[in-house]
Amino acid sequence: MRRTFYAVCDVQHQKLDPAAALEFVSDPNFGAITSFVGRVRARNQGRIVTAIRYDLFEPLVLQVFRDFGDSAMAKFGKDLKLYIAHAVGTLQVGELAVVVAAGTPHRDEAFSACRMAIEAVKHTAPIWKQEHYEDGKSEWSEGCSLCQPSQEEGIKGDRGDA
Repeated sequence: MRRTFYAVCDVQHQKLDPAAALEFVSDPNFGAITSFVGRVRARNQGRIVTAIRYDLFEPLVLQVFRDFGDSAMAKFGKDLKLYIAHAVGTLQVGELAVVVAAGTPHRDEAFSACRMAIEAVKHTAPIWKQEHYEDGKSEWSEGCSLCQPSQEEGIKGDRGDA
């Protein structure tokens, strides 16, 4: 039985599907399933966002996902099923950018594995994000440096992470 699923979904041809993630990590021996769904929000760093473009190098991204999966299996054991999928291309506000799910016999491991997976995606996968704004301008995200609230705004919920 397959224990891991990793994918990059070109939004021109395929949308991310949280139901597929939950189905994949389901197992009659598991009492816990957790998931994280990241979507494009309308505001970031005080600016109105109209769209985001994700670019990536798919072979390397999938290798990072596999490496993380191997680490998660080493930490949590064979009683883990893990699903990681990230979008590539241009997404509008509200569209899904990333879906992560973990299934385990108990909730603590499921929560931990899911959290570790999304952090690995955000901090180690070579995925570049270009935000497009209401004023017609666009900027490439500075990456993980945006994962902390800005000193100026300090507003929880208006952070640079998905």
